[in-house]
Amino acid sequence: MQLLSLRAGRWLAGACLLTCLSVSAAEPPATPVTTNATAASGVIENSVVKIFSTVRYPDLYKPWTKQSPEEQTGSGVVIEGKRILTNAHVVNYASQVQIQANQAGDKISATVEYLAPGIDLAVLKLDDEKFFDTHAPLARATVLPGIKDTVLTYGFPEGGTSLSITKGIVSRVEFTAYSYPVSGLRIQIDAAINPGNSGGPAVAGDKMIGLTFSRLNEADNIGYIIPNEEIDLFLADIADGKYDGKPAMYDALQTLENPALRSFLNLPPGAAGMVVHRPRQTNDDYPLKEWDVISKIGTAPVDDQGMISVGGDLRVSFLYDIQHIATNGTVPLTIFRAGKEQTINLPVSAEYPRLIPELGGGAYPSYFICGPLVFSELTGDFLGGYLRTKYAGAFLARESTAGNPLVTRLADQPAFPGERLVVISSPFFPHKLAQGYSNPRSEVVKSVNGIPVKNLKHLVETLRDSKDEFIRIACFGRYSETMLFPRAQMLAATDDILTDNGVRAQGSPDALAVWNAKK
Repeated sequence: MQLLSLRAGRWLAGACLLTCLSVSAAEPPATPVTTNATAASGVIENSVVKIFSTVRYPDLYKPWTKQSPEEQTGSGVVIEGKRILTNAHVVNYASQVQIQANQAGDKISATVEYLAPGIDLAVLKLDDEKFFDTHAPLARATVLPGIKDTVLTYGFPEGGTSLSITKGIVSRVEFTAYSYPVSGLRIQIDAAINPGNSGGPAVAGDKMIGLTFSRLNEADNIGYIIPNEEIDLFLADIADGKYDGKPAMYDALQTLENPALRSFLNLPPGAAGMVVHRPRQTNDDYPLKEWDVISKIGTAPVDDQGMISVGGDLRVSFLYDIQHIATNGTVPLTIFRAGKEQTINLPVSAEYPRLIPELGGGAYPSYFICGPLVFSELTGDFLGGYLRTKYAGAFLARESTAGNPLVTRLADQPAFPGERLVVISSPFFPHKLAQGYSNPRSEVVKSVNGIPVKNLKHLVETLRDSKDEFIRIACFGRYSETMLFPRAQMLAATDDILTDNGVRAQGSPDALAVWNAKK
């Protein structure tokens, strides 16, 4: 099950089962499921704030502009260091952020200090820190809650304006995917939570045990919170002034449950672990090889389903331990190779190279306009727009059959350093130069004048340096057309096209830096 913010536009959006819980002001209020209640402790109520953000998301199909401003609300909690903790999806792409304390009439301006979209956490800094003189940080528990422990969620969900409190129990604790490829510990609760609860604290006793961030779609009272353990890792990461991300391993594994595997791998009696199906790298110096069996991470034994025991009565994926024992970018593993036990140090990283990456927190797409064509580097966010429609299956089937790398290379790593796919992100701008050509929107550029395109920068360089009479654009796919444009006319028409369509800049700053280097 993948975690996915509706606002973040992740590329697996079509398969999303979870909804993050910020509220858009444009959405009509629904009948509230929760009821306003008096908090067991005034200290907790005093630490919870309502967050107002004005956001402008990128327009991935018109990358020279942004979507219209949108007002949304969420919740937050005061933490140590005169800061507000909330969910990343509440303030991502926010041009203005304000907070309001419970039962207060005024709003205080805030800025986003740190943003971690992968684990859905953010830290806000207030313009006026006098607020914290009367609003103390909420204490956080140092241990995980137990199953069936009572939990209260605090926040400002839709259906009202004052603080809402709901009650439930802890149903499940597991290590699972957040926003690919980031994974983390997650707590499932049965307290009713709704849009607007995002970023509010979940409390057991008088201490916070985590931050509310999502609910399961089309299910009754299945909500999720980010536990303190993940919050503490995030806060420790940003202590040096920057967010590095969570280390992880990206090798493909399979379970060791089938008896034939044990015989084939010549394992000693009692050996258990996970089989390496496809190592992340195949070079000779990479420590993991195909058919290795990972039997321990650190000192923790790994069972045949890839689980380890934590705290006696909790089993989670062995990948959970990476974030705790990784040192200097490596994690110790015990493996069986050809039936013999040995210890290796596996490189782990927060960076997972992907040919079609996500934009990242607050980033806007790179683009370049030449004549009637709009070029942009392909991102998972761009593809996610197609996958969120009811025609997603037909789109995937059609583009896969056509051989469009937008689909066929969806899960690939770059074939060489710096490789990125360049997509024609928009229909033609109206112009006689495009006469007779089919709409090339969503086609991936293969070459310019016969030169294979490596990335957007390379495409811009190729257009910039061309001295040919014609510009020849070829795209991947058996149904694509090769488009031919007179070079001088194409360049001369660009300014008129920009003016006619109200486009302020021919390209994003990075693309224009390459284009203007010609001079």
